[in-house]
Amino acid sequence: MKNWIEAARLRTLPLSLSGIILGSLLAKWKGDFDGIIFGLSCLTTILFQILSNFANDYGDGTKGTDNELRVGPSRAIQSGVITQHSMLRAIIITILLSLLSSVVLLWYTFIPNYKNEFFIFMGLGIACVLAAIFYTMGKKPYGYMGLGDVFVFIFFGLVSVLGSDFLYTKTFSWDNLLPASAIGLFSCAVLNLNNMRDIESDRVSNKKTLALRLGFQKAKYYQMVLMNLPFILGLIFLLIHQNEFVIKLESWSSLKPFLFFILFIPNTILRRKILYTQNAKDLDLYLKPTALLALFFSVFFGMGLSL
Repeated sequence: MKNWIEAARLRTLPLSLSGIILGSLLAKWKGDFDGIIFGLSCLTTILFQILSNFANDYGDGTKGTDNELRVGPSRAIQSGVITQHSMLRAIIITILLSLLSSVVLLWYTFIPNYKNEFFIFMGLGIACVLAAIFYTMGKKPYGYMGLGDVFVFIFFGLVSVLGSDFLYTKTFSWDNLLPASAIGLFSCAVLNLNNMRDIESDRVSNKKTLALRLGFQKAKYYQMVLMNLPFILGLIFLLIHQNEFVIKLESWSSLKPFLFFILFIPNTILRRKILYTQNAKDLDLYLKPTALLALFFSVFFGMGLSL
């Protein structure tokens, strides 16, 4: 059981929940919230993330990408504590559980009044499963072609935030693309940091991530953009809705929408540490803080609006 828990990589779950939390708080701000939808959304997202982690372990393990040059925590197949056959079986089981959870969530949300939306979101659910599997699995995994950042931005950012908001409101708001993109960028920041850390092992195994294509130094500049831009997008969102807020500098309660800017200080400190890191192996220290920044950004931004 301990080996399976480690293979599930529970430390990645907060990042995967960031988009769901923000989308739910955006819906609450508009007056729409349902605890059952929130709970089922979180369960479905967690299952998708575990599926992605299992598939990543299997794909990199069978391709030899997880080797002695890898810096992070040892993977299950790499270390031999779980066999390839057992991991493949776990992937199949997790796929079935993910789809079952998706059906229950979407049935509760859309049936009987929104049947078309039910089938559209089932298609999105299947797309999430395929994206989780083919990041490192298959003959031409997109993670090995440098497309991981694109898919992470789409699924962890746009689909997660916009999709979860739609579950409550049954409407699509174009301005929500701003906070959704912010979470997508933070998610890409975590992925890029991971890829910078593994840049040498990926070079040997021909895993051409975007970090490898850019080179270590340019990948750090890319990291700076990924960690700065979410705050700009959040500010633009507030400016679009400025007529809905009564802002008085002498009143702390009226400044609640700007709550997320508290994170700019730890974000700046973390960015500087990453920028001045010369040894790729040392970047592993900053993975968890970056993921937590994404989580707290979603919580503070959403709470600033909805409370």
